[in-house]
Amino acid sequence: MTPTLRTERLLLEPYIPEDEEGFVALFQDTTVSQWMGEGPASEAADRALFGRIFTKVYAQDLFDVWAVRRNGLLVGHAEIKPTDVVGGHEIIYALAPAAWGSGLGTELAEAIVAYGFGTLGLTKVHATVAAQNEASLTLLDRIGFEYVRDIEEDDGSITRVLARRLTVTDKSPSPDGGGVKRCL
Repeated sequence: MTPTLRTERLLLEPYIPEDEEGFVALFQDTTVSQWMGEGPASEAADRALFGRIFTKVYAQDLFDVWAVRRNGLLVGHAEIKPTDVVGGHEIIYALAPAAWGSGLGTELAEAIVAYGFGTLGLTKVHATVAAQNEASLTLLDRIGFEYVRDIEEDDGSITRVLARRLTVTDKSPSPDGGGVKRCL
């Protein structure tokens, strides 16, 4: 079951059904969705995706998916999951444009990585990022991710595969997620 995590300014908790409108609004914002998966999708597809979080991901305990809140408001989405593309666990995160530029992206990415290293016991975490998404590439570089390889997509675009390894400078894995406060 996906646990609730806290950072200095964010609360990561499992989605609740009442989050559907906020989730759809986030994924329908093309400045956000252009960098997610296959890019912008229809509203119906985003609603179906939200439904699968409950009927598949949470119901089968497949991986961790969080609603990201700040001051009680849904401001983002986060995941950590195993994927064949990277041959390991990948972090996925998105914030609404109103939350950009204040360091929340770094705080969110660090929280997911700490959870992966601490709670999940991983020694390496991946991220896949569109080569044109300079903001995300810069953020991940700043927090210790390194280039692994490029993937050429069917449409000719390039996706960068990055990885961060657990090092002695990382916080020791601990029951609270390696520095992320876990709520009980």
